[in-house]
Amino acid sequence: MIHNFLMRFKCNDIKVKIEHAEVRVYCLPSIFQQNRTKIMTLSVTDYEAMANRSMPELGHEIEDFKYNTWHLTNWQHLEKRITGPEFKVGNWKWRILLFPFGNNSQNTVSIYLDFVDLEGAPVGWHSCVQFSLVLWNPEDPTQFIYHHFHHRFTAEQSDWGFTRFYDFNKLIIPCENRTRALIENGSTNITAFVRVLKDPTGVLWHKFINYDSKKETGYVGLVNQGATGYINILLQSLYFITYFRKAIYQIPTEEDEPTKSVFLALQRIFYNLQISNTPVKTTELTKSFGWDSIDSFMQHDVHEFNRVLQDYLEAKMKGTKADGTITKLFVGKLKSYIKCLNVDYESSRVETYYDIELNVKGFKTLRDSFKDYIKEETLEGINKHITVDYGLQEAKKGSIFESFPPVLYLRLKRYEYDIQIDQMVKINDRFEYPMEIDLEEFLSRDADKSSPHKYFLYGVFVHDGDIYGGHYFVLLKPEKDGKWFKFDDNRVIPVTNSEVLENNYGECDNSINTVEQTKSNNKRRKHANAYILVYIRESNVNELLSPVTSEDVPSHLQRRLEEEIALEKQKKKEMEEQHLYFTVKIVTAEKFKDYQGFDLANFDNRQYPLSELHTYKILKSETYRIFRENISRAFNVPPEQVRFWIHADRHNKTVRPDASIPESHFNTSMEEIHKKLTSRQDMILYMETAEKPIYGNTWFPEGNDHVIVFLKYFDPDKQAFEGLGHLCVHMYSKMKDYVRIFCEKKEFPPDTPLEIYEEIKPHMILKMNLESTLQQSEIQNGDIICFQKVLTEKEIREHKLADRCWNIPDFYESLLLRNV
Repeated sequence: MIHNFLMRFKCNDIKVKIEHAEVRVYCLPSIFQQNRTKIMTLSVTDYEAMANRSMPELGHEIEDFKYNTWHLTNWQHLEKRITGPEFKVGNWKWRILLFPFGNNSQNTVSIYLDFVDLEGAPVGWHSCVQFSLVLWNPEDPTQFIYHHFHHRFTAEQSDWGFTRFYDFNKLIIPCENRTRALIENGSTNITAFVRVLKDPTGVLWHKFINYDSKKETGYVGLVNQGATGYINILLQSLYFITYFRKAIYQIPTEEDEPTKSVFLALQRIFYNLQISNTPVKTTELTKSFGWDSIDSFMQHDVHEFNRVLQDYLEAKMKGTKADGTITKLFVGKLKSYIKCLNVDYESSRVETYYDIELNVKGFKTLRDSFKDYIKEETLEGINKHITVDYGLQEAKKGSIFESFPPVLYLRLKRYEYDIQIDQMVKINDRFEYPMEIDLEEFLSRDADKSSPHKYFLYGVFVHDGDIYGGHYFVLLKPEKDGKWFKFDDNRVIPVTNSEVLENNYGECDNSINTVEQTKSNNKRRKHANAYILVYIRESNVNELLSPVTSEDVPSHLQRRLEEEIALEKQKKKEMEEQHLYFTVKIVTAEKFKDYQGFDLANFDNRQYPLSELHTYKILKSETYRIFRENISRAFNVPPEQVRFWIHADRHNKTVRPDASIPESHFNTSMEEIHKKLTSRQDMILYMETAEKPIYGNTWFPEGNDHVIVFLKYFDPDKQAFEGLGHLCVHMYSKMKDYVRIFCEKKEFPPDTPLEIYEEIKPHMILKMNLESTLQQSEIQNGDIICFQKVLTEKEIREHKLADRCWNIPDFYESLLLRNV
C-alpha cells in the first residue's frame, strides 16, 4: 500500500513539513545566508555526514546501516512505476520505488522505500527502519533535496515514503536559489540512506491494530470504565505480588455476591487475570464499592485509593486466614525523636506507615530524598525545645526508620501549592531512581539488621498529565529476573529499562508550572513521570512472587467462572449462528386457561406483563414435519394429535390464530412457512391437540363452513377469566345452538341462562345476538367468545357494593385501565 504524506511547501524556506516527516531543500535560502559556505560544502557523496544530517538521532540502537545510490537517465521516457537496484540492510533486501510522474498526484514525483523479500519473510515479520531519500544532481552533489521518516515495515505495510516528494517542474530548472537543476538532461541520482534499528521489545512504532496482549506478553490488561485507570494500575501491581493474591483467595466468599462483596470481586478479577485471554472488567468491583456509572468517570488519586483499599482490606481480613497480610507486606515503622544536646533527655514516638512520601523538588536522586527525609533539624534560639525537668534546651529533631516492609511504596511529591500563582502545580523536575537500592543506611542503630535491606524496583506508577487531569499507567516486572511490561489499561506491552527509568525521570527545565505558561512555551514539556515507586526486598522475593497454583484458587471461584465462561462461549456461538435460527412462540390451552387479558396471550412489549409462552429456537431450514415431531415430543403428545395455527396481525391491532399449517407443508422449511403464511417478524403458533390421532385432513367436518373459536368464561366472584380452549363451530348455526355446549364446559345445568359477548378488540366488547348465525355475526377463525351466567338483581347489587366488576364489559374495561 502506498501511503500519502501531505506537505506544505514554501519556496523561500528551508523546511517543508510533511506531517511528522521533514524535507530540506539545500538551495542557499535567504534566512541562512550566514551559513552559505557550510551548506555549499555539504555534499551527498560525503555519505556519513549526509546520513547524520538527514536522519536525526532517535535514541534507538542501530542494528545495521547502508546507503545505495540509483542513477537515472532519460527521465521523460521512464515508465509510470519503476524500482531501483536491490541492496541489503539488516539481512533483508530493499529498493527504491519511484513514480516519476506521481502516484495519484500530477506533476509531483513520488518516492518510497520498498521491502523486497515479502515471500521469504516469516509470519509476523517486521523491521523498524529510519530512512531518508535524497534526490541530487549527479554533476553537483551539493544540490539536493531530501525527506526523512521512520516506519515499522510489515507484510501489510511493506513500502513507505512520500507521495508528494517534490514538484517535478521545480526539479528540471534552477529553483529556490539553486544554481542548477536537480534533473539535468533527464539525469539525476536518488540515494536511500537506511538504518535498521534494534527492537528489543518487539513493539517499536507498533500501531497496535488487532494487538493481542496475551499472545505477545502472556498477560492481559484491565478495561477502563471511563476514568478508572488509577484503579487498574493498583490492581495490576497487587495481582503480581502473589503472596497478596493468595491471601485474597483465602478469604471465604462462597455465599457472597460479586457486586456486593469487595473480596469476591477482587478474587474474580485476579482469577480472570490468570485465565482470561482478553482484558478483564472491573465493574463488579466498583459496584461493590457502592459506585454508580458516574463515579467511574471521576478520576481519583491512586495513592488515596490505595490507602482506602488497604484500610478496608485490613479491617475485613480480621478473623480470616488472611489476617495480618496487609501489615506483613506493606507496613513499616518510623521513629520521630527530639534529643537534647546538653542534657540526658530524649523524647521519641514510633509510628507505623504504609508508604513514604519523598520530596522531588530540589533533589536529583531517590537516595538524596531519603537522606533529606531523615535529616536532623537543630532546635535553638527561639525554637528551643521545652522539657519538663530541664526547661528550654537545644535539641536535635528528626525521624529515622525502624523498619522497612517487604513491599515498599514510595510516593514522590509531584504536587505542591505555589503561593505565587495561588494554585496547585505539578512538579515535572527530573528525579532519578535506581533499579536496586540498599536502605540500611536509613535505619536506626537499634533496628533489626540481621537480614539485608537491599531492594529491587518492582513497579513504577506513572502519571501522564498535569494537576488538572491526565492518565495513569504502570510499569511492572512480575518476575525478579524477568522482563518489564507496561500495563496501560487493556493493553500490555514489553518495555526496555530505558523506558522504565529515563523516560519517567521527568525533565530538567523547571521554569514552567501553569497551563498558560506551558502553552506559551515553544518547548514541548514532558508531563509523564514517575509518581509512585514500588520496591521489593530481595530477601523476600521468593515468598512474595512465588507461583500461584490451582490449589491456591478457591474451588467455588473456579467453578463459577468456568460456568460463566462456558455460558459466554455458548452465547457467542449463538450470536454467530443467529442468522441460521429463529424463535417460535407457542400458545397452549394450558397457557390460555390462566391468561387474564386480551387475545389468547399478550404479545405486545408495551403491555405488562408479557405472557410467558413456550419458546423454541429452531433452525430456519427445519421442516414442518421435524418441527412437529420435536414439539410433540416436548409435550409428550403423539404428532398425529397435534396441529399448529399461525397467528396473524388483524387490522384492529389484535393478534389471533388465522390458519392452520396444512399437512401438505410437511416437507417445507419453517422459514418458508413463516414467509408464506404470516407477515409478522416473529412466529406465534397455537398448538391444537386432539383426544385421539387424526389422520389426513379430518380435523373438521367435511367442507369449508367450519371455523375455530376460543372460549373465555368470566367469573365475577373470582374477578377472573378462565380460558376454556377452542371449539369448532358451524358458520350457519345460531349462537343459541352452542349454549348447551358452553354450559357443559363449565358443568352448569344445560338450561343455565348465559350472557355471551364477542371480544373484538380491547375497546369493543359486543353482546352477541343468540338468534343470529355465526356467519351473520361475522365470526371467523381465531375469534374469541366470552360468556358468563346471567346474574340476579341481588347478585349484581352485591358485586357493585363490593366494588367488583359484575359483567364482562366492565371487567374488560378494568383490564384496559390496568394497562394504561
